Amino acid sequence: AMKLTLYLLLGSALILVGILALYFASGLRTFDWMILNSCNLDKTFQVVLFPLIFIGFGIFAGLWPFHTWSPDGHASAPSAVSMLHAGVLMKLGAFSIIRVALPLLPYGAMVWGPFFACLAVVNIVYGALVAMAQKDLKYVVAYSSVSHMGIVMLGICSLNVIGLNGSVFQMFSHGFMTGLFFALVGAIYGRTHTRILADMGGLAKLAPFLAVTFAIGGLASLGLPGTSGFISEFLVLLGAFKSYPLLSLVAATGVVITAIYVLRVLQKIFFGPLDEQYLSGKNMVTDATLFEKFPLSILIFFLILFGVWPSLFTDVVNSGITLALAKIGGIL
Repeated sequence: AMKLTLYLLLGSALILVGILALYFASGLRTFDWMILNSCNLDKTFQVVLFPLIFIGFGIFAGLWPFHTWSPDGHASAPSAVSMLHAGVLMKLGAFSIIRVALPLLPYGAMVWGPFFACLAVVNIVYGALVAMAQKDLKYVVAYSSVSHMGIVMLGICSLNVIGLNGSVFQMFSHGFMTGLFFALVGAIYGRTHTRILADMGGLAKLAPFLAVTFAIGGLASLGLPGTSGFISEFLVLLGAFKSYPLLSLVAATGVVITAIYVLRVLQKIFFGPLDEQYLSGKNMVTDATLFEKFPLSILIFFLILFGVWPSLFTDVVNSGITLALAKIGGIL
C-alpha cells in the first residue's frame, strides 16, 4: 500500500505540474480542455512539458521503469480489488495520455514518440519475461498485465490511426481479460488455499469449467484469432510497424513469450497428476458455482464477441482517435 501510494503520488505531482504549466503558458488562464485545444503552444514548451505529462499518466498505466507498484499492488489486494485495479485504474493513465498529451502537445508527441515507444517495447518484453519466471499465480497475471499495458503504450506512441485504434482496443480487451484472470485466481485460491504453481496440478478433473475459462482467457492473452486480444495486438503491431519497423518486430517477440508462460501456467494448474489433498478435507476442490459461472461467462462472451466483430468497437472510438491525432496530422 505504501509503494502504491508513493508511486501514484509521484505521478499525480508530475501531472499537476504539467496542468499548471498549461494554464500559465497558454496565456488563457483556463483549465477548459476545449479552449486549450484551440491554442497552439510554443514548440519548445511542448518538448519540455510532454515527458512530464506522459510519465505522470504513464505511471498509472504501469510504464517501465515506474511499474513496480502494480505487481505488488495486484498481489497484495483481494481479487475484486485486483480486477478493478487492472481493469479500470491502469486504463485511466493511458486514456489520459490520449485525451490530454496528444491533442494539447502534438509537437512534443512527435519529438518524444520514439523514446517512449522504446520504453513501451521494454514493458512488453520485460513484463512477459518476468511473468514467465514467477512461481506465484497472482504475480504471473500481474506481470502479464504490465506486458499488455506496454502494447497499449506502443500503440499510443505509433501516432497513427491504426496503432491508436489498437491501443484503445487493447485497453478494452485487457480490462475483460485481466478481470477474468484475477477472478479465476480468486476462485482457485479459495479452493486450494495456495497461489504457488508447484503446489497445484490436475485440477481440470475436478473443476472443468474453471479450466476451460482459464484456457479461453489465456488464449485471448496470447492473441489467438477469434478473440479480442488478437485484434488489438494485430492493430497495435501494424500501426507500430508503420512508424517503428524494428521496434515492432522486437515487440512481436512478447507474443511468443506470452504463449510460453500462459500455456505453462495452464499445464501446471489444470493438467498433470492430481494431488490427493484436493479430493477431500478443507482443500477439496469443486467446480465453479452458478454464482461464479455467470460473471465469468459474461467476460468470456465479450472477449469472443469483439474478437469476431471488432467493428462493433472500432466504429465507436474512431471519431475520438481522429480528434486526438488531428493536430499531429496537421504538423506532419
